[in-house]
Amino acid sequence: MAVTSTQQRPEAQPRSVTILGSTGSVGCNTVDLIDRQPEAFSVEALTGNRNVAVLVEQARRLRPRFAVVGDPGSYRDLKDGLEGTGIEVAAGHDALVEAASLPADWVGAGIVGAAGLEPTLAAIHRGAVVGLANKECLVCAGDLMVREIARCGATVVPVDSEHSAVFQVFDFDNADKVESIILTASGGPFRTLDRETMASMTPAQAVAHPNWDMGAKISVDSATMMNKGLEIIEAYHLFPVEKDQIEVVVHPQSVIHSMVAYVDGSVLAQMGTPDMRTPIAYALSWPRRMAAPAPKLKLTEIGDLTFEAPDPERFPALRLARDALTRGGTAPTILNAANEIAVQSFLNGRIRFLDIADVVEKTLDLTPHGQLESISNVLQADGAARDTATSIVSRYPALD
Repeated sequence: MAVTSTQQRPEAQPRSVTILGSTGSVGCNTVDLIDRQPEAFSVEALTGNRNVAVLVEQARRLRPRFAVVGDPGSYRDLKDGLEGTGIEVAAGHDALVEAASLPADWVGAGIVGAAGLEPTLAAIHRGAVVGLANKECLVCAGDLMVREIARCGATVVPVDSEHSAVFQVFDFDNADKVESIILTASGGPFRTLDRETMASMTPAQAVAHPNWDMGAKISVDSATMMNKGLEIIEAYHLFPVEKDQIEVVVHPQSVIHSMVAYVDGSVLAQMGTPDMRTPIAYALSWPRRMAAPAPKLKLTEIGDLTFEAPDPERFPALRLARDALTRGGTAPTILNAANEIAVQSFLNGRIRFLDIADVVEKTLDLTPHGQLESISNVLQADGAARDTATSIVSRYPALD
């Protein structure tokens, strides 16, 4: 089990926090929550990738000790923007790892993609409470992450709305009485479209999620349903269940965020409006709860809640993810890396929407799989998969 318990801290003591990826969607929502209750938190570090303007604005509001931009070329802009504040600034990958290593009680792991793996591991290695928003960490290096969490006595509290929901209703003391985890999926913006129509969908259409306000990459993952495939892999590492105990059901209203079914027939669900500030607030304040500004759920106004099975023909990403989980080793690492390349190629107008899953499947077939024993195995497989996926993308005809 990847989740451990920690002793409760005194109520009056502010929780010190570091936010990795503070300029992204999850990071900005975390900053918003902290800004609403500044007396409850002190900020050790904020990090961003290239959006220096947002990072500077956040740092001037929250006054962290350390601010880091991942892009070394943006260092001067960050330094100039924080001139006179006394905030220490740095840039580059090593500085991101350094930020994660600072003695914060809680670290929000919100760096998108495989780039977040080493900073997240740095926080785990010092036994921090990690609010995990980066599902790719457990996808790329699940077995390794779980071993390190146990070895270092770290605590992982999931931030994804689905895994947060499961975490809130999972009976860890009676895990053998769990029949299944049921992850809900909105179905994304193309839920009702046939494959012929999906073939012509544009990046702008793919990122227009009907329920959630998310970044471009995760929005495209929702449209392909790869996000749910990645969540299956993540759930396997977060919770003590077998691979075949994780189900997916399409729930367009995004009110029930996930469920846990028990052997006595009980099915426990966590519900709420589709607002990421709810699961972030839960992780940020765990093991207690804090007020969040999400709209309150009013079931009488919603009316109907509907459910349907996902279509494996129109959304092959679910099959690819399950196959990678079954293969084990570096297969999920390869899946994730190929998907990142394919999604970015789609957003850049290089390939079409349906080509995303095709690139991932071909990359899984062509990239050698290996064991997952160290971070070097992860990085090697990730790099090889990116090279293979990039080569595959280059063979597609140029789009008009």
